[in-house]
Amino acid sequence: MLFSSIVFLFYFLPAVLLLYYLFRRWTPVKNGILLVASLFFYAWGEPWFVLIMLASIVMNYILALLVDRYREQQIVKFYLALTVVLNIGLLFVFKYLDFFLRNIGQAMNRDLPLTNLALPIGISFFTFQALSYVVDVYRKNGKVQKNPFYVALYIAFFPQLIAGPIVRYASIDEQIVHRKETWDKFSVGVCRFIAGMGKKVLLSNNFAIVADRIFDSYQMGGMPVMLAWLGSVAYTLQILFDFSGYSDMAIGLGLMFGFKFEENFNYPYISRSIGEFWRRWHISLGKWFKEYVYFPLGGSKVKNMDIVIRNMLVVWLCTGLWHGAEWTFIVWGLINFAFLVFERFIDLENKPGHNILKWCYTMFVVNLGWVIFRAENLVYAGNYIKCMFGLDGSGFFSDYAWMYLREYGIFFLLGAVFCVPIGKRCNYLIVNGKVCTAVMDVLYPILMMGIFLICVTYLVKGSYNPFIYFNF
Repeated sequence: MLFSSIVFLFYFLPAVLLLYYLFRRWTPVKNGILLVASLFFYAWGEPWFVLIMLASIVMNYILALLVDRYREQQIVKFYLALTVVLNIGLLFVFKYLDFFLRNIGQAMNRDLPLTNLALPIGISFFTFQALSYVVDVYRKNGKVQKNPFYVALYIAFFPQLIAGPIVRYASIDEQIVHRKETWDKFSVGVCRFIAGMGKKVLLSNNFAIVADRIFDSYQMGGMPVMLAWLGSVAYTLQILFDFSGYSDMAIGLGLMFGFKFEENFNYPYISRSIGEFWRRWHISLGKWFKEYVYFPLGGSKVKNMDIVIRNMLVVWLCTGLWHGAEWTFIVWGLINFAFLVFERFIDLENKPGHNILKWCYTMFVVNLGWVIFRAENLVYAGNYIKCMFGLDGSGFFSDYAWMYLREYGIFFLLGAVFCVPIGKRCNYLIVNGKVCTAVMDVLYPILMMGIFLICVTYLVKGSYNPFIYFNF
């Protein structure tokens, strides 16, 4: 079930909110309502997927109890290792097994039988959350939860279940039992949800039309430079507003139920280095890999630079693989790793001046990276990039590019505007009374309602509504 769908907006969410606030004074009851609603939400498309998630919940609940009970004994390391093996093993079977079988078969020049298992939606997100729960209990960063239903709520909570942000247990354990719902939280949550839906439905979905048409048209042959670059820029904007919009909706939904999640995006396309980009993009994933992979390997504290580079390599191989079981994702991760090492050696971020050049370099690398990320395979990616630099002989100008710009130019303009913190600045001025409060008390709700109604109009019309991160 998509947040940006009629079923969710007019049936599921109103029903859950009504039941929740009827019983909001009884914490066990309201948490039970959220848990049942979350399981129903997850089971909506493929009911059997919920069994996999329930198995993960039960497994990690038991392992956390064992880790907490035997914390002072040597066997605790066995239980911790078992936690890692079982969680990563579950992820490997459903997400990576066929990829490895296919590549082993190619290396052996024979066809190995594949499992063809369907990928459970959001398995990477809920597996990482479950794994971090047990590790946090081991590190004493959070108390073990003896109520299995509360562990289930933490892992299965529907706002962040299928697309994050990845919520660490230590940041939410107190909220499960002691959170407070307020009108301020609810109203801010509604506005945040609508803003995220606007990003997703009005911007990302329109960029998706342009990107998909151009990338699909390439399969019929080469393309002019102008059209190839337009396709790559459209996808660069699509993936930002797709994922950041969904994160905004998740954070908004959390606030409606009294939960406060950490931010997941901070205007990544204003970055002036790849390092800064990754501190602004998918923040919760970056923090997860830093906390549970990079630091345990030694991080940057070791004196040997070779070991630091090795640690970075492991993290970025894992980051690439986390996004998908294809060589394109692995190469994409390695490209980010290579530029991060390059920036570390030349100390790019501390070099004075040249901010425009730094931004151009960063967006050039990010844009090419997204082409590889989007491509079906490495050959496709390489040929598409050749078109971007005019190496396939298809010329520069394109009538189709001009057509797309005339039809979707307003969306590209809005996309460029909302890549910078103009919305954040306007919100600051409104909240802090820097503009006429009486006027904004009237105009702001009208603006939010207008965005909501326009989005609903698009959805009712059955407009194109893909979601990239369902694949991860």
